[in-house]
Amino acid sequence: MQIYLPIADIPVNIFLLLAMGAAVGFVSGMFGIGGGFLMTPLLIFVGITPAVAVASVSSHIAASSFSGALSYWRRRAIDPSLAAVLMIGGALGTALGVATFTLLRSLGQLDLMIALSYVVLLTSVGGVMFWEGLRAMMRARQGAVATVRRPGSHVWIHGLPLKMRFKRSKIYVSVIPVIGVGLIIGFLGAVMGIGGGFILVPLLIYLLRVPTSTVIGTSMVLTLATMMIATMLHALSNHLVDAVLALILMIGGVTGAQFGARAGQMIRGEQLRLLLGLLILAVGIRFAIELVIRPDDLFTIRETEMSR
Repeated sequence: MQIYLPIADIPVNIFLLLAMGAAVGFVSGMFGIGGGFLMTPLLIFVGITPAVAVASVSSHIAASSFSGALSYWRRRAIDPSLAAVLMIGGALGTALGVATFTLLRSLGQLDLMIALSYVVLLTSVGGVMFWEGLRAMMRARQGAVATVRRPGSHVWIHGLPLKMRFKRSKIYVSVIPVIGVGLIIGFLGAVMGIGGGFILVPLLIYLLRVPTSTVIGTSMVLTLATMMIATMLHALSNHLVDAVLALILMIGGVTGAQFGARAGQMIRGEQLRLLLGLLILAVGIRFAIELVIRPDDLFTIRETEMSR
């Protein structure tokens, strides 16, 4: 059953989109991440242009993050002050990212930049996560105890000026790295169509020493804010948000997330990290292959803003 996507300007099988949404929702529920790093490439692989894929997935991530953030808020597992400072950087980064997105699109280099960004980011992050998960599994088999730094312990970051106390997270740290982290996540989300949870959570834990009791909920609040801003800016400046596509993906994603959350509870933490790292690495390699293989059509004609 084909459905026409008005902004993407192509017909797509509706059951394929629902299956993709459910699959990514399953992965999101299992690993506790937004899933944009997987959804955007899948849409690109089925023929949707990278620009529309990035802009439309932002609304999908925002919707899924809202339900998750609401759940964590009810459990008082969010640090409001930390989330507010992160959102300052996130808003700036998202605005900068959308401006960069628009510039690259006008220059005709957007598709290449998105592909290169996915190759570099996903292969590096996926490789590190896969190796860390593999080492953790090997330590567990040998009976070794991993040394974990205590949340709140000080590193060089804590020597920076403009310190602020975040009571619920029980940390006293400069707002400079906090705003910097938000800016990076906002920029990447606007340009690549990812929530950035698989990058944000490790940064908050290992760089800022945010305890795990508040890190997931706080990261979801930032993801919600940056993706809402990105969706609005993409819709206003680039007119690339396909509401039909986003709605279908949301329906599939909500269904798959319920089963993924249950499956994630049956797998140990180091196994989850290993699987997630392998998945991220596979997507990065897939993008790298797309860049080097010879396309069927050597020339394409695409209407740009300059030709109108």
